[in-house]
Amino acid sequence: MITRRLITAGLIAALPLAGIVANQAVAQDMRDITFVQPSPSAINSFPVFVAIGEGYFAEEGLDVTVEAINGSGAVLQALSAGQAHFGRPGPGPVIAARSRDVDAVFIYNVAARSNFGIVVREDSEIQSPAELKGKVIGTGTADGAEVGFARNVMAGQGMIAGEDFEFLTVGDGGPATVAFNSGEMDAYSSSTADAAILNQRGMAVRDITPPEFARFFGNGIATMGDTIRNEPELVEKFIRAFAKGHAFALDDANREAVLAHLKDGNPQEGEDAEFQSALFDAVRSKTIPVDMSKGLGYLPAEVWEEWQASLVAGGEIAAPLDDLSAAFTNEFSAKANEALN
Repeated sequence: MITRRLITAGLIAALPLAGIVANQAVAQDMRDITFVQPSPSAINSFPVFVAIGEGYFAEEGLDVTVEAINGSGAVLQALSAGQAHFGRPGPGPVIAARSRDVDAVFIYNVAARSNFGIVVREDSEIQSPAELKGKVIGTGTADGAEVGFARNVMAGQGMIAGEDFEFLTVGDGGPATVAFNSGEMDAYSSSTADAAILNQRGMAVRDITPPEFARFFGNGIATMGDTIRNEPELVEKFIRAFAKGHAFALDDANREAVLAHLKDGNPQEGEDAEFQSALFDAVRSKTIPVDMSKGLGYLPAEVWEEWQASLVAGGEIAAPLDDLSAAFTNEFSAKANEALN
């Protein structure tokens, strides 16, 4: 099982990389690749684990190891420090990182529909984000994608963190349940998976996010600009295999094989088969593009503009980027979709 832990770039370098390796025999010319994800869930990164299990990465000559670290900020730190080749951060943290001259680039839109929401306890009197003025919103991490998403929602209500409401880092799963029960937080900015886990553990929650925020896509695949410029073929290979895993998992005919691969990736998630299946359905539904004419992984420029505007309004970045278009590219997802057709 991949366990969640906070790993600094230096610590990643010092530790042996524990991961999930394809079953195929590793040839001498296989390229070792490290992929970092912001939580230990195999389901949240299901295309990676399916691509490993089905041998798609191996077909590209890539031997992929998965590391689970703590949030999008840690993912971007690992990428910028050269301790990982690819990762799965959120768009908000990528924009914020680029405002600090970190050349991270989004290359594939995994959560094409928003996979975050602000939830409250089922029995809470709170019915909308507007009622969170003066309240506390819990988050899983201090600088993860869920924080940027919540800032967007609250900015839409004319509220700013630290002035009109407070963020509190509480963790996910059990710690989030404790924070609700203790009254430390009034709401929780959660991923689809987080909300499902809370409900499964007896902490019934409901989503109060306004429907218009569904357009804010969530975490996706990123790498560094240097990798794109110096090794475009590597990026193309990785995304082609990733897209094959994504497409394979979207086909219900492959469901049994997909769930087996995900159990290999995180045995704990697979202990309760019914819950694993339901959680996979919830996460997978968020990865289906609203407009399939652009194929899997497409990144809409207009939503990037909205993400940036919300970060400026929320005070997360001081001003718009000089060139927002440099934060993402559809080049590699387009090539991958050509290979799928």
